[in-house]
Amino acid sequence: MSESSIKPALITKIVPDSIAAEMGFEPGDAIVAVNGQKPRDLIDYQFLCADEFLELEVLDAKGKTHNLEIEKEYDEDLGLEFETALFDGLIQCNNRCPFCFIDQQPPGKRETLYLKDDDYRLSFLYGSYLTLTNLSQREWERIEQMRLSPLYVSVHATEPEVRIRLLKNLRAGQILEQITWFQERRLQIHAQVVVCPGINDGEHLERTLLDLAKFHTGNIPAVASVAVVPVGLTRFRPAEDELIAVTPEKAREVIAQVQQIQAVLSKGKGGKKAQQRISKSTHSNPPLPIGGTDLADLKTRKSSCIWLADEWFLIAGEELPQAEDYADYPQIGNGVGSIRQFIQQFEMAFEKVKSAKVNSPRKLTWVVGNAVEKAFGPVVDRLNQIPGLSVNMVALCSSYWGQKITVTGLLTGQDLASALQDMDLGDGILLPSVMLKQGEQRFLDDMTVGELAAFLKTAIFPVSGVEELISRAIGLATVDS
Repeated sequence: MSESSIKPALITKIVPDSIAAEMGFEPGDAIVAVNGQKPRDLIDYQFLCADEFLELEVLDAKGKTHNLEIEKEYDEDLGLEFETALFDGLIQCNNRCPFCFIDQQPPGKRETLYLKDDDYRLSFLYGSYLTLTNLSQREWERIEQMRLSPLYVSVHATEPEVRIRLLKNLRAGQILEQITWFQERRLQIHAQVVVCPGINDGEHLERTLLDLAKFHTGNIPAVASVAVVPVGLTRFRPAEDELIAVTPEKAREVIAQVQQIQAVLSKGKGGKKAQQRISKSTHSNPPLPIGGTDLADLKTRKSSCIWLADEWFLIAGEELPQAEDYADYPQIGNGVGSIRQFIQQFEMAFEKVKSAKVNSPRKLTWVVGNAVEKAFGPVVDRLNQIPGLSVNMVALCSSYWGQKITVTGLLTGQDLASALQDMDLGDGILLPSVMLKQGEQRFLDDMTVGELAAFLKTAIFPVSGVEELISRAIGLATVDS
């Protein structure tokens, strides 16, 4: 993007006791330039501010320009937060993936719900996934020069014709060359594969996972991890698409397939059998080299980099893997191990309050997606061990999206309003904040928490994480020594 497209970085918050607070910065001020350079985004701003002497050009809320000089420690932060991480506009997606959630929404909602983000800077800063199909040579050079690693990449398939079919973009077929580019520069990606039955499953999924596994070598593997995720469909998706929903039978098939590949890669139990099965089903003359790496070589790897999203096990009705199976949770943002981690964190936090006593009897309703109903049953049982506390978990599917199995984050205000309107909700609702827009009390269907509370005539307590769930459930409590 040209320098003329760069807008001043609008400040929305000043961190208390920071350099910016001492200098009198206010929300509404904006950074125009740092040491004579206009930052394109938060990455540029952080890089330019990593110095001991700064010259800032600042535009205040009244439109007046100020030139400020600051001396500080090299890595000391100024204490400014901005309206957006991008000061020159969002790099949008140029693909037409049939499973894109943006295209599976009804019209007429807030504008931001329809923005198709495919921006490498948001991938680096926040872990959002991109496809690498829209990068100019200048952006590739910036990734290399600034060492923007790791990035999070939607691979889906490594066979060029399959990935082109999925993304509807001829540039999509370059993915293996692009991963090689990362490998040559000792940069990393975390990959995801959204499995669409009938398109990139079966032998195509095996090929993709084995192709990606060959890049999981060395101290800085180009492919740090791979998440295998089931496609999510809604009733609003285009009628002409070719997608098929993941059934429990399909989920069990994919789990078995991926676990066998994991066994080969980790040289675990059943590895030899898995190797034979993979060779038999995928290759005519095993072992067939895969980009210079054959199956025998893959079998000697110390660990697998491939992870199944929790949703596979929820759809299949199978038990989740244990906490130790997720290592350091490299794909937690993709729903890989998030439920097991939540349960583990809950048990640790509950130990500190298990002797708590609520000051007065409390009855609360905890709303979750029906996908996690079985997994979260023990959590409710533990909470209800606290004298005077009664928590009723209500597990819902989403009529709004037309889903029979729904993760908590996709429940909408309309889903809750319809399902809860005739229930005894007790003293209020414990509402996982994952249902809400970040920083706002607004659901995906644009209903606000306040509107839902008024409709249901009850208090609603948004909760984020284990600690807040427990403290909200207990309310004012005393803990025995």
